[in-house]
Amino acid sequence: MTTSTEKSYFDLHITGLGYLNRIREVKPKKGDAFLACDIAALNGPSDDVSYVRFDTRVSGSEAQHLVRRCIQAVDAEKKVMIGFRLGDLWTDTFTYSKGKRAGEQGVSLKARLLFVSWIKVDGKLVYKAEPKPTDADARDAEIPEASNASAAQQASVQEPSNSTAEASDDADAPALAAAESF
Repeated sequence: MTTSTEKSYFDLHITGLGYLNRIREVKPKKGDAFLACDIAALNGPSDDVSYVRFDTRVSGSEAQHLVRRCIQAVDAEKKVMIGFRLGDLWTDTFTYSKGKRAGEQGVSLKARLLFVSWIKVDGKLVYKAEPKPTDADARDAEIPEASNASAAQQASVQEPSNSTAEASDDADAPALAAAESF
């Protein structure tokens, strides 16, 4: 009898777009230094956008490389917008030490920045991630050539999924247009 000792996890991911801020190297008293940044994520209707601030630890070598490439633009106060995926969301409470809220409790949303899908600097696209092949793509490649009638049936079955993909691309357009106008 073979038993698996591998743990399984449930992932909770947040995807969105937002402005990159405060890129910094954090050196804790205990543990290794790490790259961190803030993301002011856009939320709500495109004609009345609100922002949700995430304090993130940049995870993964690709995400770290991309965020480091943005340091100069952020320091020059350019508008650096990214498409992102966050994971492991948690809250951290703190006490304001200065300003008009000194002494009051505050809450910070913290997460790990897992993936950067695109980067725009002052509205100009400077990076776009290459799409990764999915399991469905691999299965489609394994399907042998079929007769013409069968191919026509497959094409008619695949049309709805293609139009769904196009619709979802169109759905992102207003959000991207609104984001670029800031």
